[in-house]
Amino acid sequence: VQLQASGGGSVQAGNSLRLSCVASGDTLSDYFMGWFRQAPGKEREFVAGISRAALRSYYSDSVKGRYTISRDNIKNIVTPQMNGLKPEDTANYYCAARAASTEGPYERAPTYYYWGRGTQVTVSS
Repeated sequence: VQLQASGGGSVQAGNSLRLSCVASGDTLSDYFMGWFRQAPGKEREFVAGISRAALRSYYSDSVKGRYTISRDNIKNIVTPQMNGLKPEDTANYYCAARAASTEGPYERAPTYYYWGRGTQVTVSS
């Protein structure tokens, strides 16, 4: 599956952004989807994830209550809505997919096989 992330930009603190990840080449419903971010000089970190049928969603403590992840398996798209953005949210954001049979914590980046190119989010104070 090929993943294409978009929607990044530069905003002031307190504003919102809506990212998108469009999948092609396979059925998105076969995959657990995750979003990660990486700031300069830092490790890639888990941000949010959503189960195949969107029955469960997961968030890091740093974004819980501000981000909401959703998916549309018909349109093959996963969308995190990011509200109340903070300067510390500045990073390159990546969407990723892993097969349902994958073992290991969903927060771990190495458990994801497919990755899209990042989209930059910059939040100024």
